[in-house]
Amino acid sequence: MSTLRIAVIGGGAAGFFGAITAAEANPTAEVTIYEKGRAVLQKVRISGGGRCNVTHACFDPKKLATHYPRGDRWLRSLFGQFDAAATVRWFESRGVRLKTEPDGRMFPTTDSSETIINCLLDTARRLNIRVLTSSGVERLEPLPDGTFGLHLLTGQRTQPDVARPDVARADRVLVATGGYPQAPSYGWMPTQREPLMSPVPSLFTFNTPNNPLLALAGVSVPMAAVQVVGTKQQQRGPLLITHWGFSGPAVLKLSAWAARELAERDYQFTLRINWLPDLNEGQVRDTVQAFRHDNARKQVTSLNPFGLPARLWDAFCTDAGVTEGTRWADLPGKTQNRLIERLGNSQFQVSGKSTFKDEFVTCGGISLGSIDPQTLESQAHPNLFFAGEVLDVDGITGGFNFQNAWTTGYVAGQQLAR
Repeated sequence: MSTLRIAVIGGGAAGFFGAITAAEANPTAEVTIYEKGRAVLQKVRISGGGRCNVTHACFDPKKLATHYPRGDRWLRSLFGQFDAAATVRWFESRGVRLKTEPDGRMFPTTDSSETIINCLLDTARRLNIRVLTSSGVERLEPLPDGTFGLHLLTGQRTQPDVARPDVARADRVLVATGGYPQAPSYGWMPTQREPLMSPVPSLFTFNTPNNPLLALAGVSVPMAAVQVVGTKQQQRGPLLITHWGFSGPAVLKLSAWAARELAERDYQFTLRINWLPDLNEGQVRDTVQAFRHDNARKQVTSLNPFGLPARLWDAFCTDAGVTEGTRWADLPGKTQNRLIERLGNSQFQVSGKSTFKDEFVTCGGISLGSIDPQTLESQAHPNLFFAGEVLDVDGITGGFNFQNAWTTGYVAGQQLAR
C-alpha cells in the first residue's frame, strides 16, 4: 500500500495545526507544509504585541461562537470537536502553560510568542513533517486520478532543488493560506461550488482627520457606545482617542461587525459616540442638575459629575461654549443642553481606516456553502480541505481568530489522516 501524501499549503497557525493533527492521527503519512514566505508562523510571531493571544477564556461553545461576525453558527458545531478548553489542554500537554488576563485573553505564561512557535516547530519536527519555505503554490490542480498537482512558484528559488519539483503531487490537500486582500489572489485554487465571498478588511481603526479631539491622543474611557449613523451597526466597549482618530475594543468590534457596510461606503461615514452609554438622556440631565446644586460655586471645567478624563471633559466644555471660569451655578441653560448633547451624541466624520497594530483580519474568502460543515472538505473536490482565515470566517480581537485556526486546523487534520 502506497504512503498517503498530505500537502498543507500555508505555514501559519491553521496550517501547522492541521499538519500536526494529521501526522499524529496517521503516523505513516507523508506530511509536507508549503510556505510561500521565507519564514513560517509569522502572524503568530507578531500577534498580541509579540506575546501571542492564543485563545480566549470562553469555554461555552455557544458563547464562544458569538464572537465571530461571520461563521458563528457554522463554528458552533466545530467547537464541539475542538474548543477553547481543548486548545488549553493541547498546549499544556506539550509543556506550554497559558494564563488568563482580566479581559479573558489567554497568553503563554512566558509572554512570548516564541513559546508557541517553538512548540509548533518542535512538534512538527518530532513528527517528521517536512516544512518547505519559499515554496508558494502558483496553481492547485485536481487530477483525473483524484490526486492533486501543486504547481510551485519556481521564481522564488535561488537555485534548482531536486528535492522540490516544480509540480508536487498529493493525495490530500489542506489550504490554510490565510486571507487575501483581493479576490483575484484566490484564483490559484480550484473553483468551488459557490462563488468566493469578496474579501474586505476587518479589525481596523477609524480616521477622523477633522476631529477636534485629536489633540487628546492617548485619552481613553472604559465604556462608550459607538454607532455608524444611518445603520443598526453599534457596539460598546473601551474607547481610545488616537493621533488619527479612534481605536479601542469598541471601534474594533464595530469595524468587524460592519466590515461589509463600511467597505461599501468606502470608509466614509458618520460615527456617533455616546460617552455615557449606561445613562439615558434624562438620567444625564438629572445628574447634571443635582451636581449643579451641590457644586454651585465650583467651575464647570474643573469638575465633572461623570468621572470622565479631565482633558476630555474640558474639550466637551469648550465645544459646548462653556467660557473659562464659568461656575456651575452660572451655566446657561442652552450651554448646558449643548454639553449634554456632546456627552450622549457626539458625531465625527470618518474618512478612511488604519490597520490595528498587526492584527489584520480578512472578512470574506471561501464561501462556507462550498464546504462540508463537519469535515471542512470541499463539496466540489473530494480530498481538498480548508482551514483558518482563508474561509469566510473571522472573529473580533481577543484570541478568537487564533481559536478559529486551531479548531478548523484540527478538524481538517483529522480528516486528512483518515
